[in-house]
Amino acid sequence: MRWRGTLGAALLTAACMREPSGPSSVAPTIGRVLAATNPYNVLGATVSVVVSHADSVAVRFRLTDVATSIDSTTPGVQTLGDSAVVPVLGLLPERRYTFRPIAYWPGGVVVGDANEITTRSLPADIPSYTASGSNPSPGYVVFAAGTYGLVVDNTGRVVWYRQFPNGPGLNFMAQPNGHYTARPTTPDPGDIEPWVELDAFGNITRTIVCGLGLQSRFHDLIAEPDGGVWLMCDETRAMDLTASGGVANARVTGTAVQHLSPTGALLFHWSPFDHLAIADLDPADRTGANVNWTHGNAIDVDVDRNVIVSFRSLEEITKINVVTGDVIWRMGGRANQFTFLDSPVRPFSRQHGMRVSAPGTLLILDNVGNPFESRAEIYAVNEVARTARLTRSYASTPAVVTLIGGSVQSLPSGRTLVSYGTAGRVEEYDSAGRVLWRIDGNAGYVFRAQRIQSLYKPGVGTAR
Repeated sequence: MRWRGTLGAALLTAACMREPSGPSSVAPTIGRVLAATNPYNVLGATVSVVVSHADSVAVRFRLTDVATSIDSTTPGVQTLGDSAVVPVLGLLPERRYTFRPIAYWPGGVVVGDANEITTRSLPADIPSYTASGSNPSPGYVVFAAGTYGLVVDNTGRVVWYRQFPNGPGLNFMAQPNGHYTARPTTPDPGDIEPWVELDAFGNITRTIVCGLGLQSRFHDLIAEPDGGVWLMCDETRAMDLTASGGVANARVTGTAVQHLSPTGALLFHWSPFDHLAIADLDPADRTGANVNWTHGNAIDVDVDRNVIVSFRSLEEITKINVVTGDVIWRMGGRANQFTFLDSPVRPFSRQHGMRVSAPGTLLILDNVGNPFESRAEIYAVNEVARTARLTRSYASTPAVVTLIGGSVQSLPSGRTLVSYGTAGRVEEYDSAGRVLWRIDGNAGYVFRAQRIQSLYKPGVGTAR
């Protein structure tokens, strides 16, 4: 039997996966138990349980036909009335599994009857990977590949996926609110293309669009724990650029920044046309009928709650006051306000994947500051003195260059995960730059790679 996505979506949205707790003094009674495969992902299942007097329910599962199989247990799911639906994730394809519900109450646990399912085979077109490394960080790695949003384990095995008819839009990522996001493309290039948010079942829980009728950019988005959203949007205006070597009626596209409430109401709108100048763009890039003026490709919230944005076309990283909209500072590019220390003459160029990795610290992928080697770079930023000191940099061996795409992520213990975009490499480094884990061979175009700790709460407790 197959379960319907809407049921899983409603229950997972309403239910909170948590440790068992509660006031009940009556031992639980477990009634009907039904295990079903996931229609989006053959590596997942759900176990629906009718139960009374339980605080929460988990599922203990194992391979049925393997004598040495070790039991695993899902996180607990809070009961809703007299029922619970528990996701079981990360299964193997084409295998028989036994599931037993576990009902928690203050007096202990009650184990229910067994239920079995056989998982289906993987889609024929799903990519496969191998990975290796002496000491990878625990957890999983999330990225987009072809028409799929994928999660792989440290061996490279696909453990979770969701297919989109036209692909996830290159950028499939986990969010601080425990959901995934993607911005799938539509056949009509004139469509307003929304972001979609998905739960751990793979159900779409909401769509996210820019305010003021603007087109969303697929490059980055932050879904906050409270449901608020930071995103970047395309704003296009006609401008006469003949005075700067361009055309009289150029269509100039800049990156706006917006903050939305959990219900989608527009809370903050920042337009580059009010704060930046077309002269900030290299003259050679201003000559066409269509001018890609700023090309925002990353956004992050600083420790003071103001936002920092990477503008690739300007070769600039910009900090914006989210109350007044004023530009706090500009780093890099033609309008640079910083002195760079311990760094090359050209500190970074066509950068991507910028993140605030710690107070006063920026982590970026410098795509072509060195035209022969893309690198992950860490800068210590002194906002008062307006200095940016290059403290560490990592690069793949042999060197690779990605002109577009790629990402960086700060991990515990000074580690860094880097995707080299079109170069097809994903690697994890320690603080000394040693490779601790990598996807072997050419992984294809990995626009963004991101480590998560849990399949059940993707993104929670991990840096973006």
